[in-house]
Amino acid sequence: MGFLFRALPWFLGALAAVAALGPALGPGYVLRYDMVFVPDLSLATVLAGADGFPRAMPSDAVVAALSLVLPGDVVQSLALAAVFVLGFVGAFRILSGAVRAAGGPDVVGAVAGAAAGLSYVWNPFVAERLLLGQWAVLLGYAGLPWVLAAVVRASTEPASRGLAGTLRALIPAAVGGFSSVALSALTAGPQALLGPRRWRTAGLLVVALVLVSLPWLVPSLTSGATTDPAGVEAFAARADTPFGVLGSLLLSGGVWNAGAVPPGYGEPVAAAARALLVAVSLAGWVWWARRHRPAMAAGLSVAAVAGTTIALAGATGPGREVLTALIGWWPGFGLLRDGQLYVAPLALLQALGSGAVLVWLLRGFSEDARRGSGPSRNVSEVGLVRTMVAVFVALGPVVVLPGLAWGAGGGLVPVDYPREWTRAQEAVAADPGSGAVLVLPWSAYRGVEWSGRPVVVLDPATRLFDRRTVWNDDLRVGTPDGGTVVVAGEDARAREAARLLEPDPRTGMPTADPGEWAEILSSLGVSHVAVSAPVDNRFSSDFPGLEMVVQGDDMTLLEVRDQHMNVDKEGISGLEVTGGLVTVGAIIWSMARSGSSLGFQRPQPRTDRGARKEIPK
Repeated sequence: MGFLFRALPWFLGALAAVAALGPALGPGYVLRYDMVFVPDLSLATVLAGADGFPRAMPSDAVVAALSLVLPGDVVQSLALAAVFVLGFVGAFRILSGAVRAAGGPDVVGAVAGAAAGLSYVWNPFVAERLLLGQWAVLLGYAGLPWVLAAVVRASTEPASRGLAGTLRALIPAAVGGFSSVALSALTAGPQALLGPRRWRTAGLLVVALVLVSLPWLVPSLTSGATTDPAGVEAFAARADTPFGVLGSLLLSGGVWNAGAVPPGYGEPVAAAARALLVAVSLAGWVWWARRHRPAMAAGLSVAAVAGTTIALAGATGPGREVLTALIGWWPGFGLLRDGQLYVAPLALLQALGSGAVLVWLLRGFSEDARRGSGPSRNVSEVGLVRTMVAVFVALGPVVVLPGLAWGAGGGLVPVDYPREWTRAQEAVAADPGSGAVLVLPWSAYRGVEWSGRPVVVLDPATRLFDRRTVWNDDLRVGTPDGGTVVVAGEDARAREAARLLEPDPRTGMPTADPGEWAEILSSLGVSHVAVSAPVDNRFSSDFPGLEMVVQGDDMTLLEVRDQHMNVDKEGISGLEVTGGLVTVGAIIWSMARSGSSLGFQRPQPRTDRGARKEIPK
């Protein structure tokens, strides 16, 4: 029975993953917005990075390492499934552990835990981030329950064991990167400061966060990247329900990109049902916090309020001014631009509240049975109401958000890369030189014609090759009033390429004199040009100094002849290598040192006072 109880959440989490992802778990690559997996992603190129902020570190490095032993599409399927499994199990075990600590039966803990787990992985936040392709962010989101529980434990354990447990819980955030680490800090930080032995616990959390951040923190300090304050307006939370921006955020929605809203969500009936479910879950959280006084009640409540405040800031005039000033003072505050990201702690609070409602309802059934109440009309009516509420809370997340089911309503469909793409990849890999690859058209996001259906995605050619790519990392975002905000990119070489090549804003192709292309490309250290779109058959003949290597309907690869280039730096700096090795070593030590598992901890006595060119819309 013990084994079955431990295995149950993993099985249910896997079931939720299959129900949500469906065809996305099959053969092929799911391409959508920021989600770009390619065959044989180059680990060396990922580690070498570029001139901008290392946003894809270390998630791309982990994908590249796994791709050495597994096909790229299998790695993608595992990453997507891990979001649902880890998130479900984390929320499940907090609730079930709470019931067990209070002396409740395992059956009640299992039902309540399942409700919490389903609510945590099946909500607008998960659906919208998934449709944005932000799998790495969602992996960090899935780890939040584990991090929160680890911090609760760390306040009562020896320092070394507490640090090891916190490091181990932060592994999903370590893979997810800087946004995931920020969410972990927001969710667990208040708990560390409000729980027992607050300063020691907070210190352990800070040390753990710094250790898992080294792979992206170290290169960011030397990249010289800047953050465009225009992103504050572009990435501000927006209303995706009839309840305005604040109401949408409280329902854990409000993403800035209208193309990431799941099918059917935001319609008045669905939004009203979601609002009712959220209200019930918040009531459950209040009841649970007041009645059972869980150790994480105050900390998670503060985190949820703080996160919602941050999420709302960019949608208000004064808030935008503050965020713009902060980013102008230090680019690191660019983390706060994507406001809706910070409702993640609120989503966890609501999920645990849903589980608490099930605890209350099941306790009511048990009390009726103990009293031996007969089949009176009043008792029957009360039982019917309780049953209806229990079913609504348990299954409501799926019922009110069917647009997440089976590949997000068809939004996540795997495709195969055309043969000419893999030929281009092989041709560049066979070149002994070290020049970069210029990716055209000059647009970050494109409509991929060969996908078989309309889809907007970060140009996969930017990840395809085993060397540095130069591409337009500017982001054009449509605004609700029909305008466009351009968020400047962070790659210095890309800015120089745009200045010299003068790309046409309409076509994304350079307008510079074709006779000067070879010289310009050589000065940029570019040895190849990859055009990931159909071109005219005479395309290469128009550009002296460039030789056709691969030509197909969807990919053209040109090589620069007689190059005298500024060759890229090989490898990565010793400081960056050291940072990565320290993180890996810390994680290995934590897994060897920590013998505990995620579990709910009851409050301990306190010794101190607590408290085409495509534009994403």
